[in-house]
Amino acid sequence: MEINVNKKDWLFLGLCLLLGILAEESFFRGLIGISYLVFIMAFYAVFFWRCRTISFAHQRFGYLVVICIWLLSAGYVLNENILFYILNIIGIPALVIFHLVAVTSPKNFRWNQFAFIPYIFSRLLNVIKYNIAFTASLGKFAKRGADDNKLLVWKKILIGVVISLPLLAVVLRLLTTADRQFALMVGGIPDLFRIVDTEGVMRLIVVLIFMAAFFGLMQVLYIKQMKVMKLQDMQAPVKLDPVISVTVLVLINLVYILFTIVQFKYFFSGSLQGDYTYAEYARKGFFELLFVTLINLSITIVVLSLGESGKNGVKRMRQVLLTILVLSSGVLLTSAFIRLSMYEEAYGFTFTRVLSHSFMIFLVVIFTYTLVKIWVEKLSLFHFYFITALIYYTTINVIDLDRIVVKENITRYEETGKIDANYLSRLSATGVLGLIELYERGENIPHLETILRDKQMEARTESHTWQSYNLKRERASQKLNNLQFK
Repeated sequence: MEINVNKKDWLFLGLCLLLGILAEESFFRGLIGISYLVFIMAFYAVFFWRCRTISFAHQRFGYLVVICIWLLSAGYVLNENILFYILNIIGIPALVIFHLVAVTSPKNFRWNQFAFIPYIFSRLLNVIKYNIAFTASLGKFAKRGADDNKLLVWKKILIGVVISLPLLAVVLRLLTTADRQFALMVGGIPDLFRIVDTEGVMRLIVVLIFMAAFFGLMQVLYIKQMKVMKLQDMQAPVKLDPVISVTVLVLINLVYILFTIVQFKYFFSGSLQGDYTYAEYARKGFFELLFVTLINLSITIVVLSLGESGKNGVKRMRQVLLTILVLSSGVLLTSAFIRLSMYEEAYGFTFTRVLSHSFMIFLVVIFTYTLVKIWVEKLSLFHFYFITALIYYTTINVIDLDRIVVKENITRYEETGKIDANYLSRLSATGVLGLIELYERGENIPHLETILRDKQMEARTESHTWQSYNLKRERASQKLNNLQFK
């Protein structure tokens, strides 16, 4: 790959260096907070400046993805949830790469095809190739006008140094063992290198890595090699026979119909049946949800994607059987939803339980669209699944599920007098705010004052950099510092 470096490239390299410094400051200086949003804003400012002269593809889809990226980044400022904190560290960069590749791809290249995945990896591979070629061009630029004989001498000196290092290590080891005075003298040599700031060197390496990654990625996307490999629509090498598909669906549906009829009262009675405890009752619901997710949905997708439609009679029968399978899945989802609601009424609300509720609602949307797809074959499953999953994930990040957990537990406390104060104190800053609210109302909750005193001491001793700024954490810290105990 031959690269011609011009003045604009040097200017852009300088911007990427500044972006690398900002990335190191944002992600390696403690907890991540507002720094993520600041970095994303700066990153996209550089990207749009670099690609200001090209026409983007898939613009409406691109707007949706970039809005989700910005909202997910804002989640580090607005909310404080350890699960999303960890997931988004990896998820946001992956989404950014997907977005950049999608909007800079050829306009006739569909992002919702399987062929788009290897296309993304090919772009990333080109980033590595570009950086190697760019480094080689810098070497050629540095050698321009230099004496070839002198360069050859310096190369030989460097080779000699490399060869001598292992020999010196062995010789110095033997000599220091033989003579103590020599060992003391050699042992003092490392003191000469203490002036080197090891941490500073490591941070410089991180900055340079970021700079190379940003520069190579944006340059490759800007250059935008138009010779895109023409990948045909991914056709299944083996198509499912319609008779086989119908047979499998008949047998599975018979089991689900029988199970639903026998257990219908058990599903929706709203009370425990037999000798089950609430915990056993809820766990059975989750196993049913697992089967719904991994089996029913998988079977439906496989049949719709890989199965042959068959002739009119077989085709219609297949559609009816898939419809029954989806409706049976809806019955199981409803059962699991009711079971979890009962479990929450008995033992309270947690983040995991509220997240499970939201995931069930997401599955209902997925199954509803799948039901429409069964009868309207031209619809795309992956297109809808990806967009819906993206919107769902962004929504649960932004709305602060912890706040829902706190609100529901306070409501439950008002009705039953039961609350797990220790769990809320460990939840997040939102949980602490909920406990402060209860304390200021004068609620007599065991250990509540002790928990808040401990949290107040932590708040007064903690110190955060600007990178870690978080609205919920800051609000909780202020309320704790101003809290007057009785």
